Amino acid sequence: MSTSPAGAQVVGRLAAVLRTVSTSMPQGITTTEAARQAGLPRPTVHRLLTALVAEGFCDHDNATGHWLLGPELYLMGAVAAERYDISELARVHVAALAEATGESAFLSARRGDETVCLLRQDGAFPIRSFVLYEGRRFPLGVASAGIAILAFLPEDSVEKYLQSHDLVPEYGQAHSAPALREKVAETRMLGYSVNPGLIVEGSWGMGAAVFDATGQPAWALSLTGIQSRFEEARRKELGQLLLHHAHELSTQLRRSPGAITR
Repeated sequence: MSTSPAGAQVVGRLAAVLRTVSTSMPQGITTTEAARQAGLPRPTVHRLLTALVAEGFCDHDNATGHWLLGPELYLMGAVAAERYDISELARVHVAALAEATGESAFLSARRGDETVCLLRQDGAFPIRSFVLYEGRRFPLGVASAGIAILAFLPEDSVEKYLQSHDLVPEYGQAHSAPALREKVAETRMLGYSVNPGLIVEGSWGMGAAVFDATGQPAWALSLTGIQSRFEEARRKELGQLLLHHAHELSTQLRRSPGAITR
């Protein structure tokens, strides 16, 4: 017999659908694609989306058939930002990284077993990678931000995560548990993570964890670009720059009134 509270399955499905819609912004998503990404039957997803529209949590574009996030989420997000959003503090560091390196710089936040990109700032170098953008989610251990955060979680949390998540079917053998253990060890040794084109060939990334007031890795600063811009000698320079800004931001967060924790 299930021990889940009554309605928990519905809440879980609603959350999955909302996350799927959020990753499609600003263009929105069709019912069929939302169902595929959420792993739910199409009629179920259509019923949930219709209910969310009625409550203002989603919008429906009749011209395109796409579903989008609704105004009620904006209002709730604005209130929640007072407690959880570090974007204003982080923005200066993201901009500084983009300006100093010429690459695209990002802030990502941990949300459970995922990271979600919150900020993007493109640098002056004209060739860019578009693997990461605002709202894009990846599991922990995938992309440089997810590797950086995973590496600095407590050891038992890392092992529990690796044993309960199989990333190989979607992200390839480079994201198997043994491979990620090696990545965790490498990241702990360097202090920063390196993603050598593991998601899209030729698109490299590097990341450094940002810690909350309790010392837990809750965010990450990262850089992405083409492989030729991430040769070994330059990686050391980029890594030190990432670590500097991650440390400065972590320090600011600890000193801020009502310091944010996860």
